Amino acid sequence: MKTRTTLFAAATLATALLAGTASAQEGVTRANAIVFAEVDGQPLMLDLYTPTGVDNAPVLIWAHGGGWQRGSRDELPVVELVQAGYAFASIDYRLAPAARFPAQIYDLKAAVRFLRANAAELHIDPERIGAAGSSAGAHLAVLLGVSNGVAELEGDVGDHDDVSSDVSVILSYYAASDLTTILDQSTEFGYGVRAPALEALLGGLPEAVPDLARMASPVFYVDATDPPAYLLHGDRDPQMPINQTHELEGKYEEFGLPVHFEVVHGGVHGGEGFYESDRTAKVRAFLDEYFKAAD
Repeated sequence: MKTRTTLFAAATLATALLAGTASAQEGVTRANAIVFAEVDGQPLMLDLYTPTGVDNAPVLIWAHGGGWQRGSRDELPVVELVQAGYAFASIDYRLAPAARFPAQIYDLKAAVRFLRANAAELHIDPERIGAAGSSAGAHLAVLLGVSNGVAELEGDVGDHDDVSSDVSVILSYYAASDLTTILDQSTEFGYGVRAPALEALLGGLPEAVPDLARMASPVFYVDATDPPAYLLHGDRDPQMPINQTHELEGKYEEFGLPVHFEVVHGGVHGGEGFYESDRTAKVRAFLDEYFKAAD
């Protein structure tokens, strides 16, 4: 059931923005614990990182990793991109197994609607909202990006039903893209990690809930209208098969969509190598080309 949060969210938004100060990272202002929705008494919050002194900044939602079961919005590994002029909203989403899919994608879409509806107060551009994340969060971010206009994934979390949840760019760090093939692609170790995570997310292994596994798989939504995507994946990832990103890249190429796949040679599942300055500079160049239109 939908829970109205307008007055509470507005008060929390004002408080958080007043509390936002220049953070330890030079050129970054952070406003914490902004409530963007509430579900069954549980507030869903975001921390907004904005480039200090920049108005109308493009913004990307950041969805954290953790196998859909763990993790938090507290850490943002791409602060360098904020310093380059991109705002990031690091968000909560409901975790499995307490919340099964599609609860998580409903939460991401609610966050987009909230950001767009409150763009003026947040000093962000409502026309330039993107999706980003790592690992399980990247899976959700990619799904958010390729499901623009897909009613079955919209949900009714939060307010602003009349506001679009569309996003216009995707940034993915070692995502899952096809839950119907991921276990077949996994090593024995990877299977041991992914199978329990998928059971928690879906309520069963993909073969037991094939329709839900397909519903949760971004590759099945890719079409000619999807936003540009920058994809990163390590070629030695022991947990998330690199073929998951190859599948997504292939779908993008099939439709002639802008896509860049950065293979991190020697990269495993995360780590500082994905966020080093040289690699982040390439991400920034992609965002500058496809997302940061002239102000």
